[in-house]
Amino acid sequence: MNFQQIEYILAVDRLKSFTKASEYCNVTQATLSAMVKKLEEELGVIIFDRKQNPIITTDIGLQLLQEANSIKEHVMLLKEIANNKKTNIEGHIKIGIIPTIANSLLPQIIRPIIEKYPDLHVEIIELTTQHITKQLKEGTIDVGIVATPTHNTDMEEKLLYYESLLVYGKMNNDKKYIVPDEIKNHKIWLLEEGHCLREQFLNLCALKKNEVIPNNLSFEANSFETLLSLVDEFGGLTIIPELYVPYISTDRKKKINFFSNPMPVREISLIYFRPYAKKHIIDALGELIKIVIVKKLLSKNVIKKDLSIINI
Repeated sequence: MNFQQIEYILAVDRLKSFTKASEYCNVTQATLSAMVKKLEEELGVIIFDRKQNPIITTDIGLQLLQEANSIKEHVMLLKEIANNKKTNIEGHIKIGIIPTIANSLLPQIIRPIIEKYPDLHVEIIELTTQHITKQLKEGTIDVGIVATPTHNTDMEEKLLYYESLLVYGKMNNDKKYIVPDEIKNHKIWLLEEGHCLREQFLNLCALKKNEVIPNNLSFEANSFETLLSLVDEFGGLTIIPELYVPYISTDRKKKINFFSNPMPVREISLIYFRPYAKKHIIDALGELIKIVIVKKLLSKNVIKKDLSIINI
């Protein structure tokens, strides 16, 4: 028995296919199948029912897979301990990030990261929070950048910053600051289902889905630019995070409204799965993001008791 065989059976169990597992492990199907068969013969058990499609893991196989996963986690922990002895930030890291954070955060952090860590290859992919947590558990990404808390007890969370939420659109008043209850009297444009910022907006203002303008149109956007354009054309309101403000025109900035204290914010964090490798890289990236971003935020001068962290 060797560690390669353990990785192979974990891949087959997760993907329910020898073909997909061989592609994932970057070996031929014949090699993977032979190694799995050799392990079954050595243990004297059948791990996978190959007659079923997709492949089914047997009852004894499920017990073995539980232990195999534990072995893999301990091997990753050994690698982590070794990596933590290194001072250089190098190698490869794959980051998953949700779209409503990516569009305003990435333009501000990519250059500092690649300039400070030239020996680190950074791969970034946009995913929903659900897919980020799934891929973290599968080991296909190393870390995620999401709105928290995720309420997922399997995940470790490392706070990055609190980002205030702003209202875009004409409020028909001269007040400098507004309260969430004032939103209820306006038509609302929302991001489509699946975006956590949509749920935060609804929770913030205790809203149900209001009709949009005009009354015979039902539309949910997939980007802040679309939301702003709809508000410009048809009126109503939408919500945007403050880091998006630098990317809008001067005329549009005149339509931004600020909430009064307690300041509504979304909590942005790195999340990762324990046990995990590359913690020294994750920690370094987290600190760099804080240095670049926190000084630009409204929340930097607000004590935590005057912040209202909006649940997802």
